Amino acid sequence: MLAAPKRIGMLLHKNWPLRVRSAVVHAISMSNVVFTITRSHAENHFNARVRIQAENDRLRREVSLLSEELRIKDARMERIPAQRRPHYPPKERLAILELRAARAWSLAQTARRLLVTPLTVASWTKRLNDEGPDALVQLREPINRFPDFVRYLVRRLKVNCPSLGSRGIARLFARAGLHLGATTVRRMLRPALKPAPSLARRSTPQIVQAKRSNHVWHADLTTVPTSLGYGTSWLPFALPLR
Repeated sequence: MLAAPKRIGMLLHKNWPLRVRSAVVHAISMSNVVFTITRSHAENHFNARVRIQAENDRLRREVSLLSEELRIKDARMERIPAQRRPHYPPKERLAILELRAARAWSLAQTARRLLVTPLTVASWTKRLNDEGPDALVQLREPINRFPDFVRYLVRRLKVNCPSLGSRGIARLFARAGLHLGATTVRRMLRPALKPAPSLARRSTPQIVQAKRSNHVWHADLTTVPTSLGYGTSWLPFALPLR
């Protein structure tokens, strides 16, 4: 009978429990390297299914990391009593109500996710149409005309529903009775261009003035072709152009 193979055990240092926390961090860092290398090979694969699967894995990993990031931040905020927590500014209150509408959350779900009370969310909802600089809920940018409202709504739809493309947003507006083209939606989603600097702000060119003889030299190189091509007619300067 053949002898059973001996198991090769991993040699551990006697004080290995003291390095558990650093080992966990290094192991996760190594897994990130492996994931990056694997994804780089899959993104350039000739098979479209492999590329789609790689993109799906990347998005799932991103969602998982963002959820963990939010959990850590919420854990810190939950340690503060509700009365001492910083208040949301008026613009963020409207963003919370927009997120609630996109998620179809109830008052309790919104309050639990955003670390507020259900009565606070209900108060924001009731005072949506308050006017003035002291309004409880305010817009990110002032809207005085209907095109500004449409542009703002297009951008917020893209933020809350990123899977909607230009055509999808245009169809959504068409169901509401407002006809927009896909090119118009794409133009509204473009970031605002910064104004070009005025000519007055540009610095004047520096002028070099000659203070003594041979202080400033000026060279003018001009190419003059001849009937025989580029070159000189007298030896030993008759060299080909290089």
